Amino acid sequence: MPYNRVDIAVRELITVFSGVELTDLIDRLARAAAAVAGAAYAGFVRVDPLREEACCVHVHGPPGDPLRLRPWLHESGVLKELAVSAAALRLSADRSVGEPGFLAASVPASACDHAFVWVAGREFSDADEHLLSRYATAAGRALEAASGMEAAVRLLRGVRAFRPSPR
Repeated sequence: MPYNRVDIAVRELITVFSGVELTDLIDRLARAAAAVAGAAYAGFVRVDPLREEACCVHVHGPPGDPLRLRPWLHESGVLKELAVSAAALRLSADRSVGEPGFLAASVPASACDHAFVWVAGREFSDADEHLLSRYATAAGRALEAASGMEAAVRLLRGVRAFRPSPR
């Protein structure tokens, strides 16, 4: 393949591989989690490697946050529970005391430390937990693929930078 075609081919690969935006992917995964679970809210939580702290990576919910879920996430202690949890976490809904109903499943992904996908806004069952667990596996694969694409772009940029000049 002539050098000019190599440059074009590598540039095209970089363009295609760069098309995956991680923030957009996380937003789409959260929206899909809410739809799959039939819940109003969904999102992702990342846990630090020492499992001491958890932080919200993304929250998807209805406009105006009618259940006040965003403040609840930080005030309820659920993030601390997720930090030390190795399995799914399910909390019952009790609107009289401000408990929205919450279900989180661990995302098995080597691309990130430890993460959970969660849904909230209703009472959840064992069947919901099983379904969200399966969804978490798919989300983990998608996040790993996006991470792999980012790594491929970095490598391809190196190929372009260090390609020998045409003779």
